[in-house]
Amino acid sequence: MKRYVYINDDNLAKDIYCDNRISNRKYTILNFLPKNLWEQFSRFMNQYFLLIACLQLWSLITPVNPASTWGPLILIFAVSSSKEAWDDYNRYLLDKKANEKEIWIVRQGIRKLIQAQDICIGNIVWLRENDEVPCDLLLLGTADPQGFCYVETAALDGETDLKTRSIPSACMGIDVDLLHKIKGVIECPSPNKDIRRFDANMRLFPPFLDNDIFPLTIKNTLLQSCYLRNTEWACGVAVYTGNQTKLGMCRGIAEPKLTAVDAMIDKLTGAVFVFQIVVVIVLGIAGNVFKDKQGRKLWYVQYPKEGPWYELLVIPLRFELLCSIMIPISIKVSLDLAKSLYAKFIDWDVEMVDPETGIRSNAANQAISEDLGQVEYILTDKTGTLTENKMIFKRCCISGRFYGNESGDALTDAQLLNAASTGSADVILFLKVMAICNTVIPVRSKSGTISYKALSQDEEALVCASARLRMVLENKNGNILDINFNASPMQYEVLDTLEFTSDRKRMSVVVRECQSGELFILSKGADETILPLTYSGQQVRTFAEAVEQYAQMGLRTLCLAWRKLEEDEYQEWTSMFKEANSTLVDRERRVAEVCQRLERDFEILGVAAIEDRLQEGVPETIEILRKAGINFWMLTGDKMSTAIQIALSCNFVSPEPKGQILIIDGKTEDEVCRSLDRVLLTTRITESESKQDVAFVVDGWALEIALKHYRKPFTELAILSRTAICCRVTPSQKAQLVELLKLCDYRTLAIGDGGNDVRMIQQADIGVGISGREGLQAARAADYSIGKFRFLKRLILVHGRYSYNRTAFLSQYSFYKSFLICFIQIFFSFISGVSGTSLFNTVSLMAYNVFYTSVPVLFSVLDKDLSERTVMQHPQILFDCQSGRLLNPSTFAGWFGRSLFHAIVVFVITIHSYAFEKSVMEEVAMVAVSGCIWLQAFVVALETNSFTIFQHLAIWGNLVGFYAINWIVSSIPTSGMYTIMFRLCEQPSYWITMILIVATGMCPVLALKYLRYTYRPSRINLLQQSERLGGPILSSGIIEPKSRSSLDKDIPTDSVYEPLLSESPSATRRSAGPTQRLDSVQSQSPPHSTHTRKDN
Repeated sequence: MKRYVYINDDNLAKDIYCDNRISNRKYTILNFLPKNLWEQFSRFMNQYFLLIACLQLWSLITPVNPASTWGPLILIFAVSSSKEAWDDYNRYLLDKKANEKEIWIVRQGIRKLIQAQDICIGNIVWLRENDEVPCDLLLLGTADPQGFCYVETAALDGETDLKTRSIPSACMGIDVDLLHKIKGVIECPSPNKDIRRFDANMRLFPPFLDNDIFPLTIKNTLLQSCYLRNTEWACGVAVYTGNQTKLGMCRGIAEPKLTAVDAMIDKLTGAVFVFQIVVVIVLGIAGNVFKDKQGRKLWYVQYPKEGPWYELLVIPLRFELLCSIMIPISIKVSLDLAKSLYAKFIDWDVEMVDPETGIRSNAANQAISEDLGQVEYILTDKTGTLTENKMIFKRCCISGRFYGNESGDALTDAQLLNAASTGSADVILFLKVMAICNTVIPVRSKSGTISYKALSQDEEALVCASARLRMVLENKNGNILDINFNASPMQYEVLDTLEFTSDRKRMSVVVRECQSGELFILSKGADETILPLTYSGQQVRTFAEAVEQYAQMGLRTLCLAWRKLEEDEYQEWTSMFKEANSTLVDRERRVAEVCQRLERDFEILGVAAIEDRLQEGVPETIEILRKAGINFWMLTGDKMSTAIQIALSCNFVSPEPKGQILIIDGKTEDEVCRSLDRVLLTTRITESESKQDVAFVVDGWALEIALKHYRKPFTELAILSRTAICCRVTPSQKAQLVELLKLCDYRTLAIGDGGNDVRMIQQADIGVGISGREGLQAARAADYSIGKFRFLKRLILVHGRYSYNRTAFLSQYSFYKSFLICFIQIFFSFISGVSGTSLFNTVSLMAYNVFYTSVPVLFSVLDKDLSERTVMQHPQILFDCQSGRLLNPSTFAGWFGRSLFHAIVVFVITIHSYAFEKSVMEEVAMVAVSGCIWLQAFVVALETNSFTIFQHLAIWGNLVGFYAINWIVSSIPTSGMYTIMFRLCEQPSYWITMILIVATGMCPVLALKYLRYTYRPSRINLLQQSERLGGPILSSGIIEPKSRSSLDKDIPTDSVYEPLLSESPSATRRSAGPTQRLDSVQSQSPPHSTHTRKDN
């Protein structure tokens, strides 16, 4: 689809395209209530509770007042809706501020001041310095005579360096007084969110130009929310407005991510629902049988002799309402509140503040903190993520001569300095390419010193190095470059720029030397894209050896080349280049094809080697996380040798003989197949022996073939290998590898710092962005942002593990307290004629989940089973979280059994204590509720590992609050509980009953805990003992995980097997995809008898 924008003629577009009104609101006043309710009730649990609430309106079947369900339901919905309304109102205020900003435009040849929301497609917009761009504009003129302006794009892509934008060549030379009269048409794509591309064409109408077509690129645009800097004024025509701007198209609500804990809770909820239906059917049948055989004989029941047609459904529906509390109505609100606090703990963590920049960690996604504790694979970028992204020119090879080998720094190499000062032809050419072939902008300060602004750290390093070697880029005036070499000025005109892309992996410029008029093409790029383009007869062996030598040192390499151009050759090529740049469909591919016609027969000048140092703490962080059972993949665009060297220095893989690196290479399908089979066979053998740390290395070309034609064996290799190094990979390949591991049911975390990492970060279960020198694109797209890679250790081991432990307890406890009250109701039905009568009144049921039992458990977000220092010292304890040991069907069954036992204790003791006294049913119900509250207080206290004043207040203060609430209710004559609590508290038998319930309910649990803690302690128990006794922490060797179990030696080649963690006895077999199967491996550690939160 195309869009035609008529410059300075907004009447043609007013009825076709939208105005510039920005709206990020989700609701309006009219649709808020229906839309919000629709969203709320699109969830199964809310639908379930709404059905239950509606059934309770039927007086014939409801055992309690409908308020017991409607009250909490309305409260929960009101809280959620209020939050949505508040967030939407804040969005409205921001929209209103942006829409009402005053902007100068041209209409009918007259400059007018209007509100930003009234800008139409085709309007000419005038901006002054420091103005915010109100919509997407195509530049028509600037205050700069060369047609340049500077913009700050931080709001768009997070990059703080100023960028240059230029007017199209068609507008060059148009007087400023004529700009408001300009007429023409722009042919551009339909609105899209690609902020790096704008493939369009423009035709200006006479008298300006005679309908010639001129290509337009993203460098001719000013995008919405950018700021005009260091430019007095600029004007442009509106091409995209309102929510159809590129920024507006990028806005939107990200797809919610489902954590492993949420998925398990959903499964457990489904199992509880099935159990509930079974209970309802059994009790419904029993109730109808009792009614027919016994109930009708009891005169005081007064059953009618003949009932309505739906009579058989009455008792089952009563039990359905009675058992509906099995699924806790408050669990979602409790979990959401807890997760928001987990995110705040990350934001507030002062130990995750970068001391150099002051950047704090930030949790943009508040719903997935517990997934951090279950990460199994980390996929990381290299440059700027593992390294500092501070490029330093270290060594070079020029015409076969190596510089910097002796001193370790080429810039201090006497031979290179002497060659530069004496005017060595080869060195001068090399330095010219370094100074000219780039997009760097020189900025001269008031003191006369020159600094450089660059989008690429590599380019900045090269230009700074050339300046130190006396080839100084002094000024860039439009297309004219001023170079100073040894105090001799030179000028070059940049005719065309052949831009760098991830596919081309090189950049070239066509320049004309102003003095001689000679044409040159200068190029720099990766060795695999430059060396094959040399002229026939040039020996490149020395340069290839230099690349390999520098890569072995962990340095980044760039090959520099050039050749002379003939005028005829250039004129023929430039016409094809302009034609390719004028196409709207598949422009990038066609431009690349045309560029390749000129980029040939190069003379290689040399190789530049740039150092990018590792960040502080990277090797230690990776080593600790590998001990925690986390596998690492490094995905980088660097050369294979460089990537391997960095991997070894980062502790990705152990050096030989303990570590082994296997390489998958090849340019054809057969070569890749043979290489992959060899690596896979070796990995199987090595993994079964468990003697070596194996890593495989693959480059982008082989990876593309493997993913396309040999996906099944590559998937098996990915599962068997703990470490992978993928080099020369594109952003799309990074995302494909993340998807591959996710299909194998692994929890993945992707971390990067640049725009090329965004797809990988968004694809992963957890995305982490580093706020680095490449801008904030990755950090903004991520779920979490951190200042340095080393903070990942604390993010996972401390915040992730604590969040998982707390969520596992909170979710299972929520079910426990609901089961407890529900089982008491079921037991009561056996002594009430299986009629579905409720023991508890409306107030007690309504307050039970919302007030009585929610406050103590919410403070479990402060609980720590081990200190942060111990957790960091013993990363192996993360295995329990990775294997889901704290939240699984087994642990859930334990909580289910505990609730059943406690329900029996409360019901039996209450009934035997009060049933034979002259007590009203409300008194018996209050005694049972009191017993539940006391029991739950001690359960929470028992499961709490680290007490703070807030937890004591929450647990014991909640008990006081329970009695305070019921004393108040008991003082109200119309409450149905008038004087009940006063009478009970005056009776010694009531307090004896409470003591008996607590003692009977908690003694067996305490005994089991003691036996387990004393005779079968887990790793966590041992560490807790050491902490509490104040002695030395156990050495890591005591809790070091055993080696992975051996794989079956007879693994068939068409199957995929996953070695499970030997310290994760409850780990389950995982699917490796729809067509693959995995073989579970027995753990070498003895299975534990039970799984409780205390023992992890």
